[in-house]
Amino acid sequence: MKHSITATLFASTALLGTAAVAQEMTIGITQNNVGVDSYQTTYEKAFIAAAEANPDVETVVLDAGGDVARQIAQMEDLIQQQVDAIIIWPTNGEAVIPAVRKAHQADIPVIVTNSNIAEQGFDFVASFSGPDNITQGRRSAEIMCDKFKDMGIEDEAKVVHITGQPGYTTAIERAKGFNDRLPEVCPNVEQIDQQPGDWNREKSQQVMEAFLVKYDDIDGVYSGDDNMGVGALNAAKAAGREGIIFVGATNFAVGYEAMAAGDYWGSIYQSPVDDAEAALQTAIDVLNGEEVPFLNYFDTPKITQDNMDQFDKPVF
Repeated sequence: MKHSITATLFASTALLGTAAVAQEMTIGITQNNVGVDSYQTTYEKAFIAAAEANPDVETVVLDAGGDVARQIAQMEDLIQQQVDAIIIWPTNGEAVIPAVRKAHQADIPVIVTNSNIAEQGFDFVASFSGPDNITQGRRSAEIMCDKFKDMGIEDEAKVVHITGQPGYTTAIERAKGFNDRLPEVCPNVEQIDQQPGDWNREKSQQVMEAFLVKYDDIDGVYSGDDNMGVGALNAAKAAGREGIIFVGATNFAVGYEAMAAGDYWGSIYQSPVDDAEAALQTAIDVLNGEEVPFLNYFDTPKITQDNMDQFDKPVF
């Protein structure tokens, strides 16, 4: 697979009397864990395709495999290569800050993609490109509350919550958004447990199996993404526990299919293609000296069984 294209336009002053140099840039990216789910796999493919379509961009595409130490080493490598900009999808929002600071000190602008770093590292970042994860969590809470109200159980419903990987900013922010918003819109709904599913469907199924053993009454399940949510749904199906409302954030193809089957109620629509293209364009804009918002969000709307016909099935 082709990872980079470089275009150089140079005319020797000895031959033409002038020199013309195209605006070339080398952009390195270190990703979180491409193999962990189909969203990240699709993101990588879209990123490479967008870079190949731009003749002035050369890319160095790396993946940390979920390993913080590996990602820090990759940051060091990109700094040593003297790339023009670095895009990082952090494996851990706090642990990568020293490496991001080092890039900043080397005058290499850093664009954080998809999941932000911890706030104490913001001074070393040129821009964040991705979804507003707190808003996503809040919207998921609204989806769940609206459904409970339609069912007439908003004063008695009990909810369990499956979060993403501990220490991962997206997981922290989506959980915060949901936990803050649910009591605002449905103050009598009780969240009875919260456990991590690590973005993994199998682990989330196991977490849900434990919830089902522990609690006789579960009305709703919120999961930090549909990959985990479908794992929880599979556990409920296997246990014969019907009528539970499942809501996620980041609508996967499996979540979309479960919605179409009537088993899964709603989620948040987020395109990995938009995510990847936005990160690359943000890096290009920064290098071209354009004014870029520090928090460069793209919209992620609510999707439920009621409006899913307005959305294409996700490709991941």
